[in-house]
Amino acid sequence: MPRSWVDELVRAGAVAASYVPEAATGRADVAEVAGAELVEDAELAVHPVAPGSGPASVAFLDGIQYWRVVAYVGVAPVVRAHVAAAVRRRDRDRRPHTVAEQARELAIARLEALSAAQRRILESGGADLVDLPDAEAAQPARALEAARQAVERERVAVEKALGERAAAGLAEGEWLVVDGVLSESAQLAGHPRALGVIKSHSAQYFEGAELERALTIPAGHRTSVFRPRGRARHEVYAWYLRLWPWEGNDLLYGLLRIEAAARAETVARAGAISGWLLRERAPVSTPDARWDRLLYPIHDVETYLKSRVPRELVPLPASRLPRAAS
Repeated sequence: MPRSWVDELVRAGAVAASYVPEAATGRADVAEVAGAELVEDAELAVHPVAPGSGPASVAFLDGIQYWRVVAYVGVAPVVRAHVAAAVRRRDRDRRPHTVAEQARELAIARLEALSAAQRRILESGGADLVDLPDAEAAQPARALEAARQAVERERVAVEKALGERAAAGLAEGEWLVVDGVLSESAQLAGHPRALGVIKSHSAQYFEGAELERALTIPAGHRTSVFRPRGRARHEVYAWYLRLWPWEGNDLLYGLLRIEAAARAETVARAGAISGWLLRERAPVSTPDARWDRLLYPIHDVETYLKSRVPRELVPLPASRLPRAAS
Protein backbone atom coordinates (compact mmCIF):
# COMPACT_ATOMS: atom_id res chain seq x y z
CA MET A 1 0.00 0.00 0.00
CA PRO A 2 1.52 3.36 -0.95
CA ARG A 3 2.10 5.92 1.75
CA SER A 4 0.31 8.56 -0.32
CA TRP A 5 -3.04 8.07 1.41
CA VAL A 6 -1.43 9.03 4.75
CA ASP A 7 0.05 12.19 3.22
CA GLU A 8 -3.29 13.05 1.61
CA LEU A 9 -5.07 12.55 4.93
CA VAL A 10 -2.68 14.99 6.61
CA ARG A 11 -3.21 17.52 3.83
CA ALA A 12 -6.95 17.13 4.47
CA GLY A 13 -6.57 18.25 8.08
CA ALA A 14 -5.34 15.22 10.06
CA VAL A 15 -2.28 15.53 12.30
CA ALA A 16 0.62 13.29 11.28
CA ALA A 17 1.79 10.70 13.81
CA SER A 18 4.17 7.75 14.04
CA TYR A 19 3.52 5.64 17.09
CA VAL A 20 3.18 1.96 18.03
CA PRO A 21 1.61 1.70 21.51
CA GLU A 22 3.85 -0.48 23.65
CA ALA A 23 0.96 -1.94 25.61
CA ALA A 24 -0.97 -2.84 22.49
CA THR A 25 1.42 -4.98 20.47
CA GLY A 26 1.64 -8.71 19.98
CA ARG A 27 -1.00 -11.35 20.50
CA ALA A 28 -3.54 -11.41 23.30
CA ASP A 29 -4.45 -14.42 25.39
CA VAL A 30 -6.85 -15.01 28.25
CA ALA A 31 -5.53 -15.98 31.66
CA GLU A 32 -7.84 -18.69 32.97
CA VAL A 33 -8.07 -22.33 33.98
CA ALA A 34 -9.88 -23.95 31.09
CA GLY A 35 -9.93 -27.58 32.25
CA ALA A 36 -8.78 -30.83 30.68
CA GLU A 37 -9.80 -34.47 30.31
CA LEU A 38 -7.02 -37.04 30.05
CA VAL A 39 -7.15 -39.34 27.04
CA GLU A 40 -3.80 -41.02 27.78
CA ASP A 41 -2.84 -42.51 31.17
CA ALA A 42 -5.02 -42.74 34.28
CA GLU A 43 -3.40 -39.60 35.71
CA LEU A 44 -1.24 -36.90 34.18
CA ALA A 45 2.14 -38.50 33.49
CA VAL A 46 5.50 -37.36 32.14
CA HIS A 47 7.04 -39.32 29.26
CA PRO A 48 10.61 -39.13 27.92
CA VAL A 49 10.92 -38.22 24.24
CA ALA A 50 13.48 -39.72 21.90
CA PRO A 51 14.51 -37.32 19.09
CA GLY A 52 13.48 -38.80 15.77
CA SER A 53 13.13 -38.10 12.08
CA GLY A 54 10.11 -36.21 10.83
CA PRO A 55 8.08 -36.67 7.65
CA ALA A 56 9.88 -36.23 4.35
CA SER A 57 7.61 -33.31 3.47
CA VAL A 58 6.37 -30.78 6.04
CA ALA A 59 4.70 -27.40 5.49
CA PHE A 60 5.00 -24.69 8.13
CA LEU A 61 2.56 -21.80 8.53
CA ASP A 62 3.01 -18.56 10.46
CA GLY A 63 1.50 -15.08 10.38
CA ILE A 64 2.55 -11.57 11.38
CA GLN A 65 0.95 -8.25 12.17
CA TYR A 66 2.48 -4.78 12.04
CA TRP A 67 0.61 -1.60 12.82
CA ARG A 68 1.13 1.97 13.89
CA VAL A 69 -0.82 5.16 14.46
CA VAL A 70 -0.14 7.32 11.41
CA ALA A 71 -2.42 10.27 12.13
CA TYR A 72 -4.98 11.80 14.47
CA VAL A 73 -8.25 13.39 13.54
CA GLY A 74 -8.98 15.36 16.67
CA VAL A 75 -8.19 12.77 19.35
CA ALA A 76 -9.25 9.82 17.18
CA PRO A 77 -6.28 7.73 15.93
CA VAL A 78 -5.94 6.54 12.36
CA VAL A 79 -4.04 3.25 12.14
CA ARG A 80 -2.19 1.71 9.23
CA ALA A 81 -1.68 -2.05 9.50
CA HIS A 82 -0.20 -4.95 7.57
CA VAL A 83 -1.22 -8.55 8.28
CA ALA A 84 0.18 -11.53 6.39
CA ALA A 85 0.69 -15.27 6.52
CA ALA A 86 2.77 -17.72 4.53
CA VAL A 87 3.29 -21.44 4.13
CA ARG A 88 6.80 -22.68 3.44
CA ARG A 89 7.33 -26.34 2.64
CA ARG A 90 10.44 -28.38 3.33
CA ASP A 91 10.97 -31.51 1.26
CA ARG A 92 13.68 -34.16 1.23
CA ASP A 93 16.34 -31.65 0.22
CA ARG A 94 15.65 -29.82 3.54
CA ARG A 95 15.38 -26.47 1.75
CA PRO A 96 12.22 -24.51 2.59
CA HIS A 97 10.35 -22.77 -0.19
CA THR A 98 7.21 -20.67 -0.18
CA VAL A 99 4.13 -22.44 -1.53
CA ALA A 100 1.42 -19.96 -0.48
CA GLU A 101 1.10 -16.51 1.05
CA GLN A 102 -1.53 -13.88 1.66
CA ALA A 103 -1.33 -10.28 2.89
CA ARG A 104 -3.77 -7.49 3.64
CA GLU A 105 -3.21 -3.78 4.14
CA LEU A 106 -5.61 -2.06 6.54
CA ALA A 107 -6.66 1.49 7.33
CA ILE A 108 -8.39 1.52 10.72
CA ALA A 109 -10.26 4.58 11.96
CA ARG A 110 -13.35 5.84 13.71
CA LEU A 111 -15.16 6.82 10.53
CA GLU A 112 -17.65 8.99 12.41
CA ALA A 113 -14.75 11.29 13.37
CA LEU A 114 -13.63 11.85 9.77
CA SER A 115 -14.74 14.57 7.40
CA ALA A 116 -16.29 13.51 4.10
CA ALA A 117 -13.04 14.36 2.30
CA GLN A 118 -10.91 12.38 4.78
CA ARG A 119 -13.19 9.37 4.48
CA ARG A 120 -12.97 9.47 0.68
CA ILE A 121 -9.18 9.46 0.95
CA LEU A 122 -9.24 6.30 3.08
CA GLU A 123 -11.79 4.61 0.86
CA SER A 124 -9.69 5.20 -2.24
CA GLY A 125 -6.27 4.63 -0.67
CA GLY A 126 -5.92 0.97 -1.63
CA ALA A 127 -6.22 -0.45 1.89
CA ASP A 128 -9.13 -2.40 3.38
CA LEU A 129 -11.05 0.06 5.56
CA VAL A 130 -11.97 -1.04 9.10
CA ASP A 131 -14.38 1.07 11.12
CA LEU A 132 -14.01 1.50 14.89
CA PRO A 133 -17.54 1.88 16.30
CA ASP A 134 -18.18 4.83 18.60
CA ALA A 135 -18.86 2.55 21.55
CA GLU A 136 -15.31 1.14 21.31
CA ALA A 137 -13.44 4.25 20.20
CA ALA A 138 -14.84 7.26 22.03
CA GLN A 139 -11.65 7.57 24.11
CA PRO A 140 -8.11 7.41 22.62
CA ALA A 141 -6.96 4.54 24.85
CA ARG A 142 -10.06 2.51 24.06
CA ALA A 143 -9.63 3.28 20.37
CA LEU A 144 -6.07 1.94 20.40
CA GLU A 145 -7.17 -1.26 22.12
CA ALA A 146 -10.04 -1.64 19.62
CA ALA A 147 -7.55 -1.11 16.79
CA ARG A 148 -5.21 -3.75 18.22
CA GLN A 149 -8.07 -6.22 18.44
CA ALA A 150 -9.13 -5.42 14.88
CA VAL A 151 -5.58 -6.03 13.60
CA GLU A 152 -5.41 -9.32 15.48
CA ARG A 153 -8.78 -10.47 14.11
CA GLU A 154 -7.65 -9.72 10.58
CA ARG A 155 -4.35 -11.58 11.08
CA VAL A 156 -6.16 -14.61 12.51
CA ALA A 157 -8.56 -14.58 9.56
CA VAL A 158 -5.66 -14.53 7.07
CA GLU A 159 -3.86 -17.34 8.90
CA LYS A 160 -7.03 -19.43 9.12
CA ALA A 161 -7.88 -19.03 5.43
CA LEU A 162 -4.33 -19.87 4.34
CA GLY A 163 -4.10 -22.79 6.77
CA GLU A 164 -7.33 -24.33 5.55
CA ARG A 165 -6.18 -24.02 1.94
CA ALA A 166 -2.84 -25.59 2.82
CA ALA A 167 -4.47 -28.45 4.74
CA ALA A 168 -6.84 -29.19 1.87
CA GLY A 169 -3.88 -29.40 -0.53
CA LEU A 170 -1.59 -31.63 1.54
CA ALA A 171 -0.16 -34.54 -0.40
CA GLU A 172 -0.29 -38.06 1.00
CA GLY A 173 2.13 -38.29 3.92
CA GLU A 174 2.72 -34.51 4.06
CA TRP A 175 2.15 -32.66 7.34
CA LEU A 176 1.23 -29.08 8.20
CA VAL A 177 2.63 -27.39 11.32
CA VAL A 178 0.82 -24.20 12.34
CA ASP A 179 2.20 -21.57 14.69
CA GLY A 180 -0.81 -21.28 17.00
CA VAL A 181 -3.98 -23.16 17.77
CA LEU A 182 -5.85 -25.51 15.46
CA SER A 183 -9.08 -25.28 17.42
CA GLU A 184 -10.24 -22.05 15.71
CA SER A 185 -10.86 -24.02 12.51
CA ALA A 186 -12.96 -27.16 12.10
CA GLN A 187 -10.93 -28.15 9.04
CA LEU A 188 -7.55 -27.78 10.76
CA ALA A 189 -8.73 -29.30 14.05
CA GLY A 190 -10.00 -32.38 12.26
CA HIS A 191 -7.09 -32.96 9.88
CA PRO A 192 -5.08 -36.07 10.81
CA ARG A 193 -1.76 -34.51 9.71
CA ALA A 194 -2.05 -30.98 11.08
CA LEU A 195 -0.30 -29.81 14.25
CA GLY A 196 -0.63 -26.60 16.23
CA VAL A 197 2.39 -25.33 18.16
CA ILE A 198 1.50 -22.87 20.94
CA LYS A 199 4.20 -20.80 22.65
CA SER A 200 2.06 -18.79 25.10
CA HIS A 201 0.57 -20.29 28.25
CA SER A 202 -1.81 -17.74 29.77
CA ALA A 203 -4.61 -20.29 29.59
CA GLN A 204 -3.94 -23.25 31.89
CA TYR A 205 -5.68 -26.62 31.75
CA PHE A 206 -4.75 -28.12 35.11
CA GLU A 207 -4.68 -27.13 38.76
CA GLY A 208 -2.75 -28.09 41.87
CA ALA A 209 -0.30 -30.98 41.61
CA GLU A 210 -1.21 -31.67 37.96
CA LEU A 211 -0.47 -28.07 37.02
CA GLU A 212 2.92 -28.29 38.72
CA ARG A 213 3.68 -31.56 36.95
CA ALA A 214 2.67 -30.14 33.55
CA LEU A 215 4.70 -26.94 33.86
CA THR A 216 7.84 -28.48 35.35
CA ILE A 217 8.44 -31.34 32.92
CA PRO A 218 12.15 -31.77 32.13
CA ALA A 219 13.68 -31.00 28.76
CA GLY A 220 13.08 -33.78 26.24
CA HIS A 221 9.87 -34.90 27.93
CA ARG A 222 6.15 -34.57 27.24
CA THR A 223 2.98 -34.89 29.27
CA SER A 224 0.09 -37.26 28.73
CA VAL A 225 -2.28 -36.33 25.93
CA PHE A 226 -5.42 -34.53 27.11
CA ARG A 227 -8.58 -33.01 25.68
CA PRO A 228 -8.69 -29.25 26.42
CA ARG A 229 -11.98 -27.99 27.76
CA GLY A 230 -13.63 -24.58 28.04
CA ARG A 231 -11.99 -22.49 25.30
CA ALA A 232 -11.69 -24.52 22.11
CA ARG A 233 -14.25 -23.88 19.39
CA HIS A 234 -13.45 -27.25 17.83
CA GLU A 235 -12.27 -30.32 19.71
CA VAL A 236 -8.58 -31.21 19.64
CA TYR A 237 -6.13 -33.26 21.68
CA ALA A 238 -3.12 -31.57 23.27
CA TRP A 239 0.01 -32.18 25.31
CA TYR A 240 2.97 -30.21 26.69
CA LEU A 241 6.50 -30.64 25.33
CA ARG A 242 9.71 -29.17 26.78
CA LEU A 243 12.44 -28.25 24.31
CA TRP A 244 15.08 -26.85 26.68
CA PRO A 245 15.78 -27.08 30.45
CA TRP A 246 13.83 -24.52 32.45
CA GLU A 247 15.90 -24.86 35.62
CA GLY A 248 17.90 -21.66 36.07
CA ASN A 249 15.78 -19.87 33.49
CA ASP A 250 12.01 -19.48 33.80
CA LEU A 251 9.09 -21.80 34.50
CA LEU A 252 7.78 -21.59 30.92
CA TYR A 253 11.21 -21.59 29.27
CA GLY A 254 11.28 -23.98 26.33
CA LEU A 255 7.71 -25.13 26.92
CA LEU A 256 5.25 -25.75 24.07
CA ARG A 257 1.69 -26.98 23.94
CA ILE A 258 0.97 -29.16 20.92
CA GLU A 259 -2.50 -29.51 19.40
CA ALA A 260 -3.58 -32.30 17.04
CA ALA A 261 -6.76 -33.95 15.85
CA ALA A 262 -8.95 -35.57 18.50
CA ARG A 263 -8.30 -39.07 17.18
CA ALA A 264 -7.00 -42.29 18.68
CA GLU A 265 -3.99 -42.22 16.33
CA THR A 266 -2.94 -38.88 17.83
CA VAL A 267 -2.38 -40.57 21.17
CA ALA A 268 -0.43 -43.37 19.49
CA ARG A 269 1.70 -40.86 17.56
CA ALA A 270 2.30 -38.33 20.37
CA GLY A 271 5.73 -39.70 21.25
CA ALA A 272 6.96 -39.85 17.65
CA ILE A 273 5.53 -36.39 16.84
CA SER A 274 7.23 -34.96 19.93
CA GLY A 275 10.50 -36.58 18.84
CA TRP A 276 10.63 -34.88 15.48
CA LEU A 277 9.41 -31.55 16.86
CA LEU A 278 12.23 -31.75 19.40
CA ARG A 279 14.68 -31.91 16.50
CA GLU A 280 13.12 -28.79 14.95
CA ARG A 281 14.54 -26.67 17.78
CA ALA A 282 17.84 -26.61 15.85
CA PRO A 283 19.24 -24.49 14.36
CA VAL A 284 18.47 -22.14 17.23
CA SER A 285 16.07 -19.31 16.31
CA THR A 286 18.26 -16.50 17.61
CA PRO A 287 18.32 -13.52 17.86
CA ASP A 288 14.55 -13.80 18.43
CA ALA A 289 13.79 -13.33 22.12
CA ARG A 290 11.38 -16.30 21.96
CA TRP A 291 14.03 -18.65 20.56
CA ASP A 292 13.58 -21.18 23.38
CA ARG A 293 10.00 -21.89 22.18
CA LEU A 294 10.31 -20.94 18.52
CA LEU A 295 10.85 -23.88 16.18
CA TYR A 296 13.39 -22.95 13.54
CA PRO A 297 11.12 -23.63 10.53
CA ILE A 298 8.49 -21.32 12.03
CA HIS A 299 11.21 -18.73 12.55
CA ASP A 300 12.09 -19.16 8.88
CA VAL A 301 8.50 -18.37 7.82
CA GLU A 302 8.41 -15.33 10.08
CA THR A 303 11.72 -14.08 8.70
CA TYR A 304 10.36 -14.43 5.17
CA LEU A 305 7.20 -12.50 6.06
CA LYS A 306 9.13 -9.73 7.82
CA SER A 307 11.23 -9.20 4.70
CA ARG A 308 8.04 -8.25 2.86
CA VAL A 309 6.56 -5.80 5.39
CA PRO A 310 6.22 -2.22 4.09
CA ARG A 311 9.26 -0.32 5.29
CA GLU A 312 7.19 2.46 6.87
CA LEU A 313 5.67 -0.02 9.34
CA VAL A 314 8.92 -1.56 10.57
CA PRO A 315 9.80 -0.15 14.03
CA LEU A 316 13.13 1.65 14.12
CA PRO A 317 15.37 2.05 17.20
CA ALA A 318 14.84 5.81 17.14
CA SER A 319 14.53 8.23 20.02
CA ARG A 320 11.18 9.87 20.78
CA LEU A 321 12.90 12.99 22.03
CA PRO A 322 11.82 16.15 20.19
CA ARG A 323 14.00 17.15 17.26
CA ALA A 324 16.07 20.28 17.62
CA ALA A 325 14.96 23.21 15.47
CA SER A 326 17.22 23.81 12.47
